[in-house]
Order: sequence, then C-alpha cells, then structure tokens
Amino acid sequence: MSLELLDQFHDPDLCKSVLERLNKTLNGPLRFMEVCGTHTVAIFRSGLRSILPKEIIHLSGPGCPVCVTHESEVNAFLDLAENPKVIIATFGDLMRVPGSKSRTLKAAQADGARVEVVYSPPDALKIAADNPEATVVFLGVGFETTAPGVAASLKMAKAQGITNYRVLSFHKIVPPALDALLGDPETDIDAFIMPGHVSAIIGLAPYLPVASKYGKSAAIAGFEPLDILQALLFLAECKRDGRAEVVNLYRRVVRDEGNAKAQGILAEVFTPADALWRGIGNIPGSGLELAEAYAHFDAKREFGITITECPPLPGCKCGDVLKGKLAPNLCPLFGKACTPAKPVGPCMVSTEGSCAAYFKYQVD
Repeated sequence: MSLELLDQFHDPDLCKSVLERLNKTLNGPLRFMEVCGTHTVAIFRSGLRSILPKEIIHLSGPGCPVCVTHESEVNAFLDLAENPKVIIATFGDLMRVPGSKSRTLKAAQADGARVEVVYSPPDALKIAADNPEATVVFLGVGFETTAPGVAASLKMAKAQGITNYRVLSFHKIVPPALDALLGDPETDIDAFIMPGHVSAIIGLAPYLPVASKYGKSAAIAGFEPLDILQALLFLAECKRDGRAEVVNLYRRVVRDEGNAKAQGILAEVFTPADALWRGIGNIPGSGLELAEAYAHFDAKREFGITITECPPLPGCKCGDVLKGKLAPNLCPLFGKACTPAKPVGPCMVSTEGSCAAYFKYQVD
C-alpha cells in the first residue's frame, strides 16, 4: 500500500465526517468490544476514545495473547525454566509475566536459568543448532497470527534433522473464545471489532456464528483511525436497523477466505485441543497442540507437563477485564500495587494489555 493511500486513513476531515455520521446514527448505547490488543492500543494512541460519542461504551476483550495465557501455563514454563538442561526461548513480552509467588522468567534468568529472548521461532531453532547438549524449548504463546511461524519452525527442524528443539504450545484460537464470551449470561456486548491480524489468517467465515447464533454484529477492521471509525459506524447502523451482520472492512489486507497456505501449515502441524484462558477457564477446542506427526517436538510430552487450573493471582482482576466486565482502572490494584514498573497481572505487563494502555494514557 502506498503511503499516500495510508495517509487517507489518518485524514482529519474524513475522520470528522465519519464521526458526524456516527453521532447521527446512534439511537442508544452501543457496547462494543475490540478483540485485539493492537486495536486497544490504536484506540488510545490515536485519541479516538476521547472523542467518541458518550453513547459508545468501549470494552477490551481477550485479544492480548500474553494476557490470556493462563496462570497454570505461566507456572508450567517457569517450572521448566528451572531445569538446567533446558534453554527457554521466548518472545520478550513473556519475560515479566508473573506466576505464583511473583516468579517471572526475568527473575529466573537473573538467578541463572537459561532464558533467551528471540524475535522469531527460527531464532530459537538456531539456538538449538548451536547448543546440541541442551534441549531448547520455544514458548508457543499467541493466536492464529503467530502459530504458523511456529509451525514453520517445526517443519524446518524436521527437515534439518535438529533433534533438540521442542515447542511448549499454549497457542489459542479466537472463535471459540467469542462463543464462550457470548454464551456467558453475565456479559453485555452489543458488537465486536474483530482482529485484523488474526483475520488475515482465518478469514471471515469463523466469525459468522456471532451473527447467526447470537444476533450480534461484527466488523473486521484495520488499525488506523478511519478504519476504527468506519467499523463503529457499521456496527451502529446494524444496531439502529435491528440487524446482525459480519463484514470485512479490511479488504486491503484480509481476504474473506483468509490465507490458505497458513491454514494448511496449521492443519498439518497442529490439532485443536481444549485450552485454559485466564479469567474464562477451559474453552473446548480453543487451543492448538502438536499433531502426532510432530509429537516428538512436544515439550509437554517430553517433560511430562500437565496443565491444571490453579487459583488466580491474589487481587488481580485481569480475568474480569478480559471478559469486558470491569474497566482496568476499577481494579483495586490499578495504579497502586499494580503498575507497569511492578505489574501484578499480565494485563499491565504486555504493551497490548488494556491495563497498560489505561495507565499509559491516563484514563480516568
């Protein structure tokens, strides 16, 4: 996409025009949830949240992969980091996520654990090739966006004969989480802005039950101010007209059918499994575990790791925030015991976490 075209999505006059149409369309409250941490940050960073009509109520959902990683999963990889024969390879945003007793990978690293921050799964594969005496375990955390890269690294390991590379898969997939949210009688959500990055992989069809089963509307949207305003206008029109639809408004990036190649590699390397989500609990079919053909790369099997529910972090309300039941600044720990410098929960750790966004942009 040319920079000139991209600039149009920041054009103040275009944004003002759509905002005016949005104001005229609203005929009551619109409680929308964005299901992507990048959208969360974009809404705050652009200043959109401060100019949206008061009838629009903004809820942040379970769209931050670090935030939805369950306490039990965090404890599992922290325990594994204590194994002197293991090198943990991870993206940097997991380093400060607290487990029980305030343990973190960063603290474990300072105590001598072999923890390496990588920028891509192939980086972890190189660490394995350079350290044949150790088992390198990549922490597979993320949604459909990051899982294909992990799958590709496993295919590379298989092709190159690298036998000391493992993946601890805590990958999660978005559509079952939406089903769990909408099936919860305590949630109050009118409409969704769907994640652009995830949608580029899975396409439009997996979201259709949001309308057909639950009578809610949803829009796949990009991350520029005009993208978000156009999505909100569509959702407001749907509510005004009493209709439920799912639409792709991010066609410059997302195809309705998604990315067939990425879908193929996911289907080859992974298989759906039940998974625990922070604040939500077990969601059937919402996780990805390694398929039998790649079972010898599975860290869970090799190290006998079982994931069982454990109590949430004391006082932390990340779970309620992720379900849209509580605004971050209403958590009793927010800005006091829990800050980005000393986070209690993952929603304050990740740059995509709504608690971190509320803190950074000083939302009252």
